[in-house]
Amino acid sequence: MVGAETVTRPQKPYLWKAGPWDVCVAISCGSTGTETRKVWCVDAEGLNTHASRCPVAERPAPQRMCVRVCEWHSALYEWNISHWGPCIPISSPASITECVTAQYGLQRRQVTCMRRFNGTAVVSPQSCEAFLPPPGNEQACLLPCPQDCVLSTFSHWSACSRSCGPALQHRTRQVLVAPQYGGADCPSLTQTQSCNQGNAPPCPADQQEHGYSLWVGPWSACRVRGVSAGGRTTVDFNMDSSSRSLTTQSNSTVESYLVRRHAETDRHLSLHHHQYHDGTKTFFEIHIGYQTRQVRCTRNDGKNVMLSLCYHDSPVNFRSCVMPRECELSEWSAWSPCSKTCGAADQSPGYRKRKRSLRGMTLGWVQDCPSLEQREPCNVAGEHLPLCPRYHWLVTNWSECQIIPLIGQHDYHLRNSSFLCGGGIQTRDAYCVQTENNSTPSHSKTEHLRPVTRDLCSGTLPSLVQSCSITCPSYCKLSSWSEWGCCIHDNCMESQGNKGFRQRSRTVVGQIEGLTENCPHLLESEPCEDPVCFLWKVTSQGPCIPQDGVCGSGLQEQIATCLNITGEEVPTEWCTRDHPAQALPCVVPCPGDCVLSDWSPWTDCPDLCSSKHSEGRQSRTRLVLALPGMGGKMCPPTPDMVQSRPCKTSACVVFYWHVSPWGPCTPDPLLSITNITNGDSHSTCGFGTQLRRVTCVKVNNGPVSPKRCPDAFRPESVQSCLVPCQTDCIFTPFTEWSLCSSKCRTGNSSSQSRHRIIIQTAANGGRDCPDTLYEERECDAAPICPTYRWQTHRWQKCILVPGSVRQAVGGSTESCGHGLETREVTCVGTDDVPANIGNCLEWAGPMPARVRPCHVTCRDVCTLSSWSRFSACQACGSWRIRTRSLTGRSKKRLKCQQGALYPLLEREPCPCSEFQSQAQGPWSPCVFPELRGQSSQECGQGLHYRALACLDYQGRLVNPVLCNNTGLEEEDCYVPCPLDCRLSDWSAWSTCSSSCGWGVRLRSQWLKEKAFNGGRPCPKLDLKNQVSEVSPCYSECDQYFWLPEPWSECTISPVQPLDVVEQEPACGEGVQARSKRCVKRGREQEAVNKSLCGQMESPVTTQSCLLPCPAHCVTSQWGQWSACPMSCDDNAYRWRVRNVLRRPQQGHMCSELNQTAPCVLNSTCFTYSYSNSEWSSCRLNDNAVCGRGYRTRLQICIRSDGKAVDLAFCREVNLGGELQAACEVSCPVNCLLSVWSPWSECSHTCGNQSQMLRSRVVVQEPGEGGQPCPLQLSQTKPCPIMPCYYWLLGDWSPCQIEGADCGDGMKQRNLTCVVHWGALQALSNSAAVEEDKCEKEERREREMELQIPCSVPCPGDCHLTEWSPWSSCQLMCLDGRGFGAQGHQARSRAVVPQVPESQSACPSPVYETRPCKGGVCHSYNWKTSGWRNNERNVWCQRSDGVNVTGGCSPHNRPSTVRQCHPACTKPFSFCTQVILAEGFTEVMTSHGFLDYCTRSPGSDHKRADVKTSSGQLRNQRMLRDWVLQPVGPDGRVRPWMYGLMAAAFILILLITAMSFLLCKKTKDSASIEVPQKSLSLAYDGDVDM
Repeated sequence: MVGAETVTRPQKPYLWKAGPWDVCVAISCGSTGTETRKVWCVDAEGLNTHASRCPVAERPAPQRMCVRVCEWHSALYEWNISHWGPCIPISSPASITECVTAQYGLQRRQVTCMRRFNGTAVVSPQSCEAFLPPPGNEQACLLPCPQDCVLSTFSHWSACSRSCGPALQHRTRQVLVAPQYGGADCPSLTQTQSCNQGNAPPCPADQQEHGYSLWVGPWSACRVRGVSAGGRTTVDFNMDSSSRSLTTQSNSTVESYLVRRHAETDRHLSLHHHQYHDGTKTFFEIHIGYQTRQVRCTRNDGKNVMLSLCYHDSPVNFRSCVMPRECELSEWSAWSPCSKTCGAADQSPGYRKRKRSLRGMTLGWVQDCPSLEQREPCNVAGEHLPLCPRYHWLVTNWSECQIIPLIGQHDYHLRNSSFLCGGGIQTRDAYCVQTENNSTPSHSKTEHLRPVTRDLCSGTLPSLVQSCSITCPSYCKLSSWSEWGCCIHDNCMESQGNKGFRQRSRTVVGQIEGLTENCPHLLESEPCEDPVCFLWKVTSQGPCIPQDGVCGSGLQEQIATCLNITGEEVPTEWCTRDHPAQALPCVVPCPGDCVLSDWSPWTDCPDLCSSKHSEGRQSRTRLVLALPGMGGKMCPPTPDMVQSRPCKTSACVVFYWHVSPWGPCTPDPLLSITNITNGDSHSTCGFGTQLRRVTCVKVNNGPVSPKRCPDAFRPESVQSCLVPCQTDCIFTPFTEWSLCSSKCRTGNSSSQSRHRIIIQTAANGGRDCPDTLYEERECDAAPICPTYRWQTHRWQKCILVPGSVRQAVGGSTESCGHGLETREVTCVGTDDVPANIGNCLEWAGPMPARVRPCHVTCRDVCTLSSWSRFSACQACGSWRIRTRSLTGRSKKRLKCQQGALYPLLEREPCPCSEFQSQAQGPWSPCVFPELRGQSSQECGQGLHYRALACLDYQGRLVNPVLCNNTGLEEEDCYVPCPLDCRLSDWSAWSTCSSSCGWGVRLRSQWLKEKAFNGGRPCPKLDLKNQVSEVSPCYSECDQYFWLPEPWSECTISPVQPLDVVEQEPACGEGVQARSKRCVKRGREQEAVNKSLCGQMESPVTTQSCLLPCPAHCVTSQWGQWSACPMSCDDNAYRWRVRNVLRRPQQGHMCSELNQTAPCVLNSTCFTYSYSNSEWSSCRLNDNAVCGRGYRTRLQICIRSDGKAVDLAFCREVNLGGELQAACEVSCPVNCLLSVWSPWSECSHTCGNQSQMLRSRVVVQEPGEGGQPCPLQLSQTKPCPIMPCYYWLLGDWSPCQIEGADCGDGMKQRNLTCVVHWGALQALSNSAAVEEDKCEKEERREREMELQIPCSVPCPGDCHLTEWSPWSSCQLMCLDGRGFGAQGHQARSRAVVPQVPESQSACPSPVYETRPCKGGVCHSYNWKTSGWRNNERNVWCQRSDGVNVTGGCSPHNRPSTVRQCHPACTKPFSFCTQVILAEGFTEVMTSHGFLDYCTRSPGSDHKRADVKTSSGQLRNQRMLRDWVLQPVGPDGRVRPWMYGLMAAAFILILLITAMSFLLCKKTKDSASIEVPQKSLSLAYDGDVDM
């Protein structure tokens, strides 16, 4: 194949152009007439020009005869248009040189007039032109710029073609880029030069002048014997130009023997086999023919001479052959349906196929059978096709909120909890469905869509995990129990009996969110006697009015109201007990009477559990305020000052109602059924009822009879509710059954499966989901693979070349030598029934050989006996042998005794069936069994695998079945489970950090075990490896305080004389005393150590008092001060009062009864405000891991003086903010993985590199301290090591020419079936095995590569080299960007001349190209070397550093010789690369050489003198160059060197003379002549000098 397409450039610059023919002008339809057209002249660019420039002789005819067609003729003819041809460049050479991006080209197509009815062409196009003008057959096109041929650099010169006499040596180069698009052709690939010229040694005298070689040509085509017209066999001694690839132009007569025709009329030798069975041909005929070839003798100068000059043993120029026979094929089948059945957006075409079967095999040296399958595009546009189905991801409903996946190992106690709450996760599955249109399916239609394979959905996978939350019961913060209430009836409106209940209650403090059913009971009751539901209460009392109007006995009016137990006023008739008296007797002390105080309140009843025989008592007292005087009413005795009464103590038997959680909402058929949507978007379907159990429970005992608890306070056990709608299970249809194998069955049948997906689970009594989600069944019984085999028959007689043919070519007449023998091969099926050959080719493998070489021994050839039987095998792996011997005269012939030609011993290895297993490769990762419907196991006990290789006794790989194992070794393995970071349990809360006021308390967890093997990491720890929770606390600053007792009576103890008899009671100032106790706040009944109370705050235990005298006024104690306003204004006042208990006698007055005092801030008036602590840590419910929690803070009431007081003081002020707030604890999201995919197929069908793979993907990334994702997202498992069998091609042998020295021969190589381990490098260590192990089809493909024709040039021939290696793949590029993705490679063959005489007969060099992929863009640039003697090398280099010839633009080629422009006029000057800058002038030496450059006068707009400025402006570098260069540019020694040498010589003489004089101690008066240094001035062209 010659490389790029050759382009013929137009040789003529001007051409004629003709337009279309006009309408035929005739008298009538069907008559003759004339038609005309325009003709003009154009140049090579296609532009119109004057007609005189085009040759007149070539001008097309402007007029011609025609026939006027009729209208009905239009249905008979039509234009037929072919496809456009390739674009051919038409640019002129001048325009090609200016090409930048593209060049003009021309495309042509054929336009013919065709007959409609049979599709044949019409001779004249006039029939079609009469109706429609002919379509254009040319159009302009664009081509890339021409690509010139690019060659590599020349190789080194070869050695001389011979060692004596004149000879040639050559060097070659190869084509790297073939010329394209009209680029320059490749120049010669070879350069030659003479060698051994003049100094060549003369050839030895005993050496002949010429050498001779026997040359053979290629074998002719196989043919059968025929009869010529003359009846003679002719032999041609002339040179046949087609018989040799390299010809010579010599006119000398050459001698050759060429068999033209065989005149014998021997019978035609052929073997015919015909057999038909029911019209089916089972095998085919084989014809045996013969081949011949030319044999000639050539001289070393390339000329042909007589054959007798070449000495050779009987060259073989004939042989038997098989007549070529091409394949016999069936007709093409019908086209298959188009693979593209729907319209897609990518506009890619579909394909359809058709096939044909093979009926007969090829024979002889012909090409392979043509393709048995054709494929062509179809439905390219797809306009009329339905739209292709689209695939979408659909998702199931979210699952219930799950908290178990978030529980870490340190929260093991939560796993056993029956109720978990807080943050969790919800999961769902995604599946792929097919939709008929481009719209996304609605949610209501998803249940009718059938799932398909997940691989069909290419979009982003929807999120399959989301966070959720389960509401936890709120923490119930309860107040303390209230005091026991009054004893009341169970039902006050129906009071009966003397048994009742008294109750106490507590309340929930703060706001409650979420579930409150788990809060403790808020009401307790205990039985009591004499219940009273309604009591009279005295609401007001009047003053005591004496009967006499002054003092003494009187009456006191009072008003009583009927109240219930809550203090509300009720009708008076509800109070069943006696109405209190409207007037009570009272006493107003008269002057001198004893004055008593009011009764104190009754003391508390002892908090003791009473029994039937014991009861509690409570008391009250009164004090003497004033003693009586003489004659006054006396005070009662002391026992009468104390009263006591029995009281009912608690029975210590407490009951309460216990309620269970509400049950499910049950529909009530009596209520209307409607569809309701409540606030939280959950639809309901009507109203129903909920039930719960209500039980009476005895504290610390258990359930008791409901009669023991008050029925009036029994909680409700039934409530109405909204009934949630029933939710049916929604599931997809079953997927399609998985495909069964379409191949025929050779063993057990396979199975297929299908599944369906739950979209929504059932709820609220809806329809349950089906139990069967996965089905599996056996595939339908596939047809059993047919059984066909090849049946071979016995070999026929050896067929030799006919004797007449042997005689014609100068061979022996004896019927012996090499030939061919044939045999019948038939295709049979079951029971040996003949079958079609195509069946055996499909099911029985390649056809066995039908022809093989044979040999008939000649009489003068060595004869041998038959082979003996093989000897017995001694051991496994040993060899067995067989022998034969020479017979007859062959024993004495030296030729027959050559073992290489006639071997007498053969050996072959003994069969052996010993095999051994050998472990290969590392163990696989630990694999856990995958159970359907269960989560993947990540740790624990598993199996890992290792491949086992089965080897025979020679160490060759064989099938593992021979070693009686599966090819895999299993072993138990254990993967330690991940261990989460383990913390201790929470410690107890520490004491408050402050003993007085605000503080904090802590509780901690400390690290017990770090995370291991991918467990959940630890939270952020402090320096002590602890994590803590903080809660605010408050310590009362006055937890212990003094509790004083009431004051005693005022006592007076005056000192009186003994002789004085007391007549009046003592009065005046006295002393009161009281005791005190140190108690703890909240436990005032128990006294504690007095040291715990502050001594500074100790109340006084004694105080002075005033005991009124009988005549004095007696008043009550002062009442409480009135409250100051909350604002504590400066102008505010407070007051208090007291009453007169006994009026004074005359002469005495009562002291003030009213007192006022200003309200002083922080003294008598205080303001109050709330003080809040800091928020505590976010706390979760005990059954929660994360999610919504709460945080709390404390609150106290602070008085304006900074003292903490009771919260009651602040309740009248605005609230101090929330004491409990919601908070969020992030959930530790563990890494969630998908299930393992099924194990893939083995990656290789054989070898030790094969393995199966399964993988999984991360569904949810870990977060917030969750368990990280494992590193192992894919697992591999080795496959059994099956032996790899491969047809290994050996190296090509040297060109083998049978029976000759040079000419045409064959290169051969071996094809060996080898076994290897599967790796590419394993082929070098492969071992040969039996050929039946390898695939027969591969052998047939590779057998075509076992031999190729070759040639060996004879001495003196001019021949072509071997093909060069393919060049690198290069794209056609512009500015570094390639046109298309396909590049081209090139290779070439250069000419190699051997002697000067044969150079004129050398063939032309050839090259070829081929397309390639993965090409690169190369650029070409000129490269230059440095100047040397005004010359330099210039070459072209490719961008990858390869030096080439061609590729660089010749217009940009740098010059190779340097010339001055303008030319130098100075004497002895030469051209340099230095360019004289503007404003400088040259200063020359006296010899005319350039000395230096100086600035020109006036260049800097200043007056300057060259003579004065030259020395100053001389560049130091120039001076240094001038001093250090003793030789000028012309090669002469500079003049100053001579002066320097003379001065040096004089200086040496002077030193010598002075040394001599000093040594002689002569007089120091000798004058020393100082040599004068000569001054040489350089002429600078100034006339002033």
